[in-house]
Amino acid sequence: MTQALPHEEPGRSHGVHPAHRGSIFLEDGQIVSQETWPGEQFVLRIVAPKCAARALPGSFVHLTCDPDVPMRRPLSIQRANSKEGWIEILYKIVGPGLRALSRRRAGDAISVLGPIGQPFRPDPKRPRALLVGGGVGIPPMVFLSEWMIEQAGKPWKPLVLMGSEIPFPFKARPSTILVPGIPAGSIAAMPLLDGWSVPSRLASRAGFPGCYDGFVTQLSDEWLGSLDAAAKAEVEVFGCGPTPMLEALAKVAAKHGVPCQVSLEEFMACAVGGCAGCTVKVMTPDGPAMKRVCVDGPVFDAKAVFG
Repeated sequence: MTQALPHEEPGRSHGVHPAHRGSIFLEDGQIVSQETWPGEQFVLRIVAPKCAARALPGSFVHLTCDPDVPMRRPLSIQRANSKEGWIEILYKIVGPGLRALSRRRAGDAISVLGPIGQPFRPDPKRPRALLVGGGVGIPPMVFLSEWMIEQAGKPWKPLVLMGSEIPFPFKARPSTILVPGIPAGSIAAMPLLDGWSVPSRLASRAGFPGCYDGFVTQLSDEWLGSLDAAAKAEVEVFGCGPTPMLEALAKVAAKHGVPCQVSLEEFMACAVGGCAGCTVKVMTPDGPAMKRVCVDGPVFDAKAVFG
């Protein structure tokens, strides 16, 4: 059964902020599959038609990990198929809640609250999109790249760069797509993206074959540095990952004079704007303000967050 969250008084039930009532849904989903990858990483596919129909790149869900774990966990959406009614989540075990989630199996019921959050907003005037994901920040970049190539006329030309210090949650292979400006030895790619004809490259300091030897932000800097002024005028950067990575990415974007949107990672309790436990300081036209990552974000302009 699927239902929209009721129009209730603030603070009652799920405590959904009035601005988001009717757009976030509570849904009894069902697990389709759960893939296990090295580094205690998992790819979870869930039938959740209401969420799948409304999810956008940057959206996340608040999942009940297990009937014995009362607190939900916020997890980014990696893919969403509105026709087949499923969403896909990539997560890494951090704590008992996600460990309990990793024990769930195909056919199990799972409560899904979502989609939540403000999505990425790509500018069609800047079609050369640089998508940068670090660790569990990879999922929104996969979602965003798939969304871009599905748009009418295919105005965007995404390049996806991913970084990880543990094995990637997929079997990397040499890319079939040439990317000018990428160091010659950096050829490892995500097969899923290659199959979509979306170029991707991997970065790691762990010595994985074919990966760029360094941080993904350094690889981003090298690629941007290879572009002339006319090419940079068509670039927009999008990032998701740990806060230090995003801060470094914001500096790289500022160095090259290109706009940058970042999806922040933050601890959350309610995840629907009721508790204000995930606030961050953001610069607005009216001065600094505290914004909730869950519903005011998680996507923000990098300059507004990191200065």
